[in-house]
Amino acid sequence: MKVKEWLPVWLKNYIKPTAKEKTYVRYSEIVKNHLIPYIGKLEIVDVTPLTMQQMVTELSAHGNLRTGGGLSANTVNAIITVMQAALQVAYHLGYLPEYTADKVKRPKAAEKQIECFTVEEQKKIETAVLADRRPKMFGIVLCLYTGLRIGELLALEWSDVDFSKGELTISKSCHDGKKDGRYCRLTEAPKTPTSRRIVPIPKQLLPLLREQKKKSSSAFVVGEDKVQTVRSYQYSFSLLLRRIGVPHRGFHALRHTFATRALECGMDVKTLAEILGHKNPTVTLNRYVHSLMPHKHEMMNRLGKLL
Repeated sequence: MKVKEWLPVWLKNYIKPTAKEKTYVRYSEIVKNHLIPYIGKLEIVDVTPLTMQQMVTELSAHGNLRTGGGLSANTVNAIITVMQAALQVAYHLGYLPEYTADKVKRPKAAEKQIECFTVEEQKKIETAVLADRRPKMFGIVLCLYTGLRIGELLALEWSDVDFSKGELTISKSCHDGKKDGRYCRLTEAPKTPTSRRIVPIPKQLLPLLREQKKKSSSAFVVGEDKVQTVRSYQYSFSLLLRRIGVPHRGFHALRHTFATRALECGMDVKTLAEILGHKNPTVTLNRYVHSLMPHKHEMMNRLGKLL
């Protein structure tokens, strides 16, 4: 059996029935855009570690279909993961005499730099959002003070807001995808069990949130007449930053900003991890501890005043 024959069978019978729609779509795109063009004509038994390593080298150098340049290490590693999963099933079904795909050397991904807004930039964003009459823009401030992911924010309904307790219930997330061939917003369960959580709302934010609810005619906290897709909301955020003269950062920088401010205010890592929906505090600590260097300098300078 050739690789191009096996991969669609694997997707249909081993991925689609159990994976989230988002995962299935991503795997299908990897199969269509990268695996079949590069090794689709080979017999499964001819896919050796060397064959895969040559594919990795080519993808890293010229795998970007749009620009002709190389793909990032993270993207190449995602392609390797899909191929390994498909070959592992083929091995268990007897199509391969042995499983050797784990011998492929993965490219090393550069460590992600945590981007967050300075206190001054955060104040400019808050001022601009609160002056904006569009209800949807308030979600930006909500993310700054709760650390919600963009998918969690856009899936949040007013029924998830408990004003008496001052809490948000995070039980779903949304993303952009295709359904019946059409581009739309899809809602699913959160990415991990720990992403299902209760997030306290700062008491200073509650009056503003109540005011937003009075103005809203939508079931969604971030909602107007038109359903907000992730892409359109990210674009609205980019336009806001450009308008107020704040250097561009992705929407996820709001979540990073929340986490950084929380640590600067003395919040313990375990509590922060639970609010963010991380699996364990180690993830939180490793991700954000190096972003506190200005705060460390400030603390050391206070200590220096004793001299």
